[in-house]
Amino acid sequence: MRVIGVYPPIATPFTDGGALDAAALAANIERWNETGLHGYVVAGSNGESPHLEDEEVAEAVRVARRAANGTQLVIAGTGRQSTAATIGLTRACADAGADVALVMNPSFFPAELTADALARHYEAVAEASPIPILVYNVPKFTHLNIPVPVVARVAQHPNIVGIKDSAGDIGQIIDLLRACPRDFSILLGNAPAFLSGLQVGAVGGVLALANVAPRECVAIYDLLREGSADEATAIQFRLMPVGRAVTSQFGVPGLKAALDLLGYRGGAPRPPLLPLDSARREALRGILVEAGLLV
Repeated sequence: MRVIGVYPPIATPFTDGGALDAAALAANIERWNETGLHGYVVAGSNGESPHLEDEEVAEAVRVARRAANGTQLVIAGTGRQSTAATIGLTRACADAGADVALVMNPSFFPAELTADALARHYEAVAEASPIPILVYNVPKFTHLNIPVPVVARVAQHPNIVGIKDSAGDIGQIIDLLRACPRDFSILLGNAPAFLSGLQVGAVGGVLALANVAPRECVAIYDLLREGSADEATAIQFRLMPVGRAVTSQFGVPGLKAALDLLGYRGGAPRPPLLPLDSARREALRGILVEAGLLV
């Protein structure tokens, strides 16, 4: 199985009481369905996965499976700190309708997470999983950059089909392309690296930016495949301030505020995260207007 194309790691809306808002989630997906996205990542980092209970993750997957169209993949974020917990959540999400599991590496005991320990973790999860596995490398949050030789080792497992690499290092993407089988899907997890990554051989992206600019992210992907690099570059340049705003600048609260401003159902993040204050919300509004996403 190859995982290709553009996927937003979708925000998780909550009710005023703090519960998963299934209706809002379904409404967002139904609107995104009209934008050409290839599928959805449920309960990724931008979906506040660390703040979700396992049953909430499974329920969000069920909602996404019902709301997505028949051609879109539903990818579930199932990484937990232990191998057993990761296997349990992966199986639950498979039962809920996920097509693929995105597995962030454990990170709590960094000194003991040797290359062999990481590889054995992924191999054990893949052996136990009824659905294919994507490795998720996100050093910003885990403070551990999965070594390329580890990825090359686990890429030999038939049930590990690719990686979302959010390190933002194009040199590392090239090393992965050289080290892994040709049918191993390498996806960018960092909007600033999206265009460059596609140009060197990555097959898609899982981008927070695709929550708020889905058509534009799909256009970058399609234009490059058609050989229209100049047009793709112009879109990428226009969107860069937005990509920063919904990640490093304002984080998950900024992503959810941007969704609200654009007419989606974002809402407040789950505590301890706080919503944007009015000044930062207005700054975000200006960024969206400047990029042509908001009038």
